[in-house]
Amino acid sequence: MKYGIIFCAMLLAACGGAQKDEAPWVDLFDGKTLNGWSTKGGKATYEVVDGAIVGTSTLNTPNTFLCSDKMYTDFIFEVEYKVDPKLNSGIQIRSIIDPNYRKGIVHGYQIEIDPSERSWSAGVYDEKRRGWLNRLDENPKAREAFKQNEWNKYRVEAIGDTIKTWINGVPASYLIDDMDFVGNKTKGFFGLQVHRIRHDSIEGTQVMWKNIRIITENVGKYATETPLVPTYTENTLIHYEKRDGWKLLWDGKTTEGWRGGKLDKFPESGWEIKDGVLSVLASGGAESTAGGDIVTTEKYTNFELKLEFKITTGANSGIKYYVDTELNKGEGSSIGLEFQILDDDVHPDAKLGAYEGSRTVGSLYDLIRADTNKVVKAIGEWNTAYILSDSTHVEHWLNGKKVLEYERGSEDYRALVKGSKYKDWPSFGEGESGEILLQDHGDLVSFKNIKIRPIVKK
Repeated sequence: MKYGIIFCAMLLAACGGAQKDEAPWVDLFDGKTLNGWSTKGGKATYEVVDGAIVGTSTLNTPNTFLCSDKMYTDFIFEVEYKVDPKLNSGIQIRSIIDPNYRKGIVHGYQIEIDPSERSWSAGVYDEKRRGWLNRLDENPKAREAFKQNEWNKYRVEAIGDTIKTWINGVPASYLIDDMDFVGNKTKGFFGLQVHRIRHDSIEGTQVMWKNIRIITENVGKYATETPLVPTYTENTLIHYEKRDGWKLLWDGKTTEGWRGGKLDKFPESGWEIKDGVLSVLASGGAESTAGGDIVTTEKYTNFELKLEFKITTGANSGIKYYVDTELNKGEGSSIGLEFQILDDDVHPDAKLGAYEGSRTVGSLYDLIRADTNKVVKAIGEWNTAYILSDSTHVEHWLNGKKVLEYERGSEDYRALVKGSKYKDWPSFGEGESGEILLQDHGDLVSFKNIKIRPIVKK
């Protein structure tokens, strides 16, 4: 009798322990077909074998992705995979194809599959944009969790600006990044990657995925805590930037490194630092009459400069370079070459200028019009500006696309200056070095992630 009671107790415990997963999971793969998925990028092949999607590498073709036809915003995602030790792979999340970005290449967040000795599987990589965002070099437990030549399981939680990953139940990545986080929504597809290969010795190597499922309803209810310390990207140098010599031009918190364009200190009013964003405040739309422009306390010669900016309706501002604050001590903004920031649809300056369109966003102000096929984000969304100045060669990029280039001091350049508002300034824009300036034009405009890489000539 005693043994019967024990047996029943054990049976009840076993039944109680086998609790049913009541989360609202939805299968993204039916185990039989590739319905709901499409191949993009290269020419690697995909097929269904024994209930798994099998991707086979092909020589001399770019990265290939089997992409979900549907787009997803916030989700909890799980998948099992097995990969050949010689083949790199990954899983794209919240990824997109934009014909205006690098000729329509797949880009976005990737959850790495890395069977190499480095073993950064479940790290977060930014495919065809910024590179590594959350590596695993300081997470030995996650690196050790990967099982070579066996099935591994990922869990990915992407909610708002936060991405968390687990590999075989071990916390791997915890990333907070708002690059694509607009209006509390960031949407994209999933993509199962077969990485390009360069040697015929590994042609035909394979990666397999199965049990692919997702939660999109009440994701917060089913989210999991992680013991990891988050990795932030805002106003921070990420891995490739540290490697390549980039520096923060603004630390995201203080006024260090900046002063008023016509002051020896930062303006006491007219500018605001809040939640990692530097904003020039609205004051009626006049040029440099409130807080005034701000400039770097250092001068720069050859450099790469990048930042993000966000405008309000009808706003006007600019990013100036090779600024000499000793010029124009009177009213108005300091003199320098300018990457124009403007609401082209509303502000009247878009229709003015010495040359048609030369005061539109991305243009070299009053001199060269930005490419009319430029990509401009909606009001309230973040745009990226990039300026390359190497000796006399200068380029303006807007949202990942080059919109103009020119040669400082060339005959063509000087002819443009002669016909512009700058004609009376001797050798305008030809100085060897100068400050970087953010303009106060009386409208609310915000900046963040301001970074510079000085180009050192050997």
